[in-house]
Amino acid sequence: MTNQVTTFADDQEQPERILLVDDNPTNLQVLFQTLEGRGYNLLVAKDGETAISIAIKALPELILLDIMMPGIDGYEVCRRLKNDPTTKEIPIIFLSALGETKDKIRGLDLGAVDYISKPFQAEEVIARVNTHITIYRLRREVQDQKDALERELEVVAKVQYDLLPKRLPEIKGMKLSAYYKTSRYAGGDYYDIIELPDERWGFMVADAEGHSTPAAVRMAMTCALLRGYPGAASDPDEVLKDLNRTLCEVVGMSFITAIFAVYDGRDNSLRLVKAGHMDPLLYRPSQGETVEIPCEGTYAMGIEQYDEVPVTEIRLQSGDRLLFYTDGFSERFNPEGEMYGLERLCRQLSKDHGGNPKEMLDAIVDDAERFAKELPADDDQALLLCVVE
Repeated sequence: MTNQVTTFADDQEQPERILLVDDNPTNLQVLFQTLEGRGYNLLVAKDGETAISIAIKALPELILLDIMMPGIDGYEVCRRLKNDPTTKEIPIIFLSALGETKDKIRGLDLGAVDYISKPFQAEEVIARVNTHITIYRLRREVQDQKDALERELEVVAKVQYDLLPKRLPEIKGMKLSAYYKTSRYAGGDYYDIIELPDERWGFMVADAEGHSTPAAVRMAMTCALLRGYPGAASDPDEVLKDLNRTLCEVVGMSFITAIFAVYDGRDNSLRLVKAGHMDPLLYRPSQGETVEIPCEGTYAMGIEQYDEVPVTEIRLQSGDRLLFYTDGFSERFNPEGEMYGLERLCRQLSKDHGGNPKEMLDAIVDDAERFAKELPADDDQALLLCVVE
């Protein structure tokens, strides 16, 4: 028996490492022989300091630890290992002649997972070791799956962010600002701005059902359909009908809420259609308050075909502030269970922030963050602010 760590080729599956710690050579020999030949890589230490050194270097999957040893005892070894971030997750089984309940409780309170009384039976040691190694393997499998999922979500999130406008376009007579944040790596909220013929622009804000990868995929599909729309996209009702027709065929029972607006810079007209989405907000300086633009709309996309889609048309004026948003922003909660709500959002949109849309939107987002008191958002958020010059 030695303290040397066995190494294996990178492409070879390594057996689990078990560190055996006992100051008594006879006990250590019996323990070694009990577990030898069972597919484990056995490491040994005859004192506490050596045990800690090996544990930090080798990071074994299990430690069998004697309590009564010269120098630092097993309790202190356990305490130090559990206080070290690199070794705190290593399961420890105490082996000791201290068989009273208080001794076992002390060991478990320090973080040990099990306790075997001396003199031990070989069958008991083998059974308990096999049990905890099995638990370790299951934990490793779960962690590997979690890591793989996180890597997948990171890729999906990157693709999703790449689909958003790289930069906001310059529109004659209008300034824009946008905000986007997911509650996880990837989400289903989405905004887009597309250029149309004759000084017209299309604004889309949408919210795919659910969160994470499935919602992000539906969002990406909506984005691709809008940008690849074969028509001129100047008739918002026809755009929504065609998008919905395709989504009904491929999305199934999932749905997507959306609002799509066509802005004509020649006369400041805005034609809006919505599918189960929130009405946009409008602040008009001459009125001095923020109100919802009442849009009749239709139900969410992806459920069934539309017979017709009502169109709402308004004429924008100089100084108007138009805000499209998703419910993840207005329905954010604070630790007291209060919802941010439409009233607060309207109040913020009505405040004067110097006419700069980015400063306006930053102030709105900051207000919601203060309201939430660092409680993480449980839904994705998308905001698109348009300020008429």
